[in-house]
Amino acid sequence: MPLDSHLLMAFAVTTLVAMITPGPDMLFVLGCGMRGGPRAGLLATAGVATSEAVHVAVAAAGLVALFAAVPAAFTVVRVLGAAYLIYLGVQMIRHRGSGLDDAPERAGGMSGRRAYLNGLVTNLLNPKMVTFTLAFLPQFIDPGLGHVWLQFAVLGAVLIALEFVVDGLVGVLAGRIGGWLRRRRAAHRRIDTATGGLFIGLGVRLAAER
Repeated sequence: MPLDSHLLMAFAVTTLVAMITPGPDMLFVLGCGMRGGPRAGLLATAGVATSEAVHVAVAAAGLVALFAAVPAAFTVVRVLGAAYLIYLGVQMIRHRGSGLDDAPERAGGMSGRRAYLNGLVTNLLNPKMVTFTLAFLPQFIDPGLGHVWLQFAVLGAVLIALEFVVDGLVGVLAGRIGGWLRRRRAAHRRIDTATGGLFIGLGVRLAAER
């Protein structure tokens, strides 16, 4: 076992508690599920999980030192991430209710591919996720056991598994509720408007954070 069992258990419990507390990732997946159905909610979770795998690799490689050496790099990436979220929100509000007369498989208004890519890009452009990963994961790594990269990999695998369990369930349930609501034309427009407003709010929050 490349990890201390007590540290691994502590990591799993701490991560689970953090994930069940509503945050940007959960709200993003919730919005995708409501707008695109269970498949979109699950694929949005997959996009977020993929970006988290990248964050773990970046943290393990120590590339976050770039943000410490060049503070402007942090600001640039943060602003890009916020701008992308706001753009997604504005587009959803502009095109609210679109696709109402499409075939049933397209009635959700958000394809699985789009949900995945949005989840991937949105989380990749959040530098706070990189810095959080760098600050959080090493707390549960014991250099004395050696194979530090392997320890990071195990913690990353646990993180991604819990991401699917928590946010994936939220996305699927939101998709089922949203599917029922989308059969009502007025409710569909409200879902698009609410989801767009949610994304804009997340973008503003990210831009305002220091």
